[in-house]
Amino acid sequence: MSAPIPPEPETISIDGKVFAGVENSASGQVGAATQFRYHQDDDVIWAEYSGGAIVRGYLVGIRTGGKLDFRYSHLNTDRQTANGVCETRIEVLEDGRVRFHEAWA
Repeated sequence: MSAPIPPEPETISIDGKVFAGVENSASGQVGAATQFRYHQDDDVIWAEYSGGAIVRGYLVGIRTGGKLDFRYSHLNTDRQTANGVCETRIEVLEDGRVRFHEAWA
């Protein structure tokens, strides 16, 4: 019996999904202890995140097919704020899990 084919990235909902960072740049503040709780309403996406070096963070943006474009703002444990943009490509793994490939700036 062959394995089921995972859904296309364009069709999978991210509403209610929780993600954690896997790797980051040397200057990045988000790590494996940071959890992102995503929401989706049609093409509008947003998330709250915290954990590790992040006290509280928010992101908001638009989903176009299998891509997310959003702005973020957070407060770190040193009480410094950070703001920026991120472009994300959604990947659905063979076992059905979802992986984000992100470019933060």
